Order: sequence, then structure tokens, then C-alpha cells
Amino acid sequence: MVIGMVTGLFVALHGLLLLLLSVAVIRLRMRHQVGIGDGEVSQLKRAIRVQSNFIEYVPLCLLIMAALEWQQAHVVGLFVLGALLFIGRVLHAIGLSANAGESKGRMFGTVATFVVLFVGAIWLLAVSVASLLG
Repeated sequence: MVIGMVTGLFVALHGLLLLLLSVAVIRLRMRHQVGIGDGEVSQLKRAIRVQSNFIEYVPLCLLIMAALEWQQAHVVGLFVLGALLFIGRVLHAIGLSANAGESKGRMFGTVATFVVLFVGAIWLLAVSVASLLG
């Protein structure tokens, strides 16, 4: 296996998703003639939060995956983490874009992201400690 191959796939997919989320914000800004901030437009507020939430969580999750892959973690486990993160972020974006309140997509997306962050962090901690100890 080439190191970085699995994480590279998910970095690319998440990059494309971020581009879509960003275009959604730009289109709403243009439609409502809002140059900065949210202009008190609820749909724009939600789009900005979807994009911001993505940026708050995805980079660290992908960095954890890259560190795991660099330490030659199991490819299937990495693929599961990446797929769960991607599906979760898509569902979160759909759920929050449609409704500022509770939604199944938003809930699943949040839980999926937290699972990836928690499992990835614990896995990386274990691998790193094991490498340090011997």
C-alpha cells in the first residue's frame, strides 16, 4: 500500500464537498446582496454554519487519518473512518441546510463526525504510545 492513498481519497472527496458548500454560500450572498456576514437572512445563516461546521471538524479528522495511515494503520479501518466522516458531513449539510432545528441528517452527521473524531483519536493515541514504548 502506498502511504497516504486512503487519506488522499477522502481529502479529495471532502475538498469537493467543501467547494459545494462554499458555492452555496456564495450563491446565497449574491442572491440576497450580502457582502459580509449573514444579512439576517436565515437561509444564508444556515449555509454559513454548514460550511463553518465542516471547517471546524473535518481538517482534524483528516489529519488524524493521515497520521494513522503514516503509521501504517489498517486500510479497512481507515476507509471506514473516511467513509463515515464523508457520509456524516453530507447528511449534516443536508439536514442543517433544510432546517435550523433538529433533523435526522444533522443528528446523524454530528454523531458520525464525533465517532470518527473519538475513534480516530483513541486509535492514534494507542498506536503512538505503542510506537514510543517499543
